[in-house]
Amino acid sequence: MKHRAVVRGIGVGVGEDGSNVPAVVLEARDEFLPIVITSDQAQAIQLGLSGEQFERPLTHDLLVEMVTEFGGAIDSIRIDDLSNGTFFAKVDAERYHDGEARTFVFDARPSDAIALAIRVDCPILVSDEVLDAAGQSPEAFDADFDE
Repeated sequence: MKHRAVVRGIGVGVGEDGSNVPAVVLEARDEFLPIVITSDQAQAIQLGLSGEQFERPLTHDLLVEMVTEFGGAIDSIRIDDLSNGTFFAKVDAERYHDGEARTFVFDARPSDAIALAIRVDCPILVSDEVLDAAGQSPEAFDADFDE
């Protein structure tokens, strides 16, 4: 089963070496799902959440514009696997040609998929298997993600 998730924000944890480690925090099934990302990915997601525009399009903005210009749409993203601590995602898209819909599935890093989903306001879906393996109680977080 897949659960619709919302982005609760960008958090910072402490890595094994004591360094700050950014993570995007999703909420699904009344659990938080932290996904470790790079600082560049955190910035791309944060810019999407805030609606801020850069002077020039960033990579995710460019991709959305290209998909749209070619007659496509991003329908949803899925975070559907976790292996050896690495999350895996898919981007579900479609394109109409001569009245016929053609669907596409693209492999993606979760951070890129989330950055796209924020920009096109499409569902973010997380599988039970991923939540069972990595979901955490909101009480485990020393942060207030409520807006």
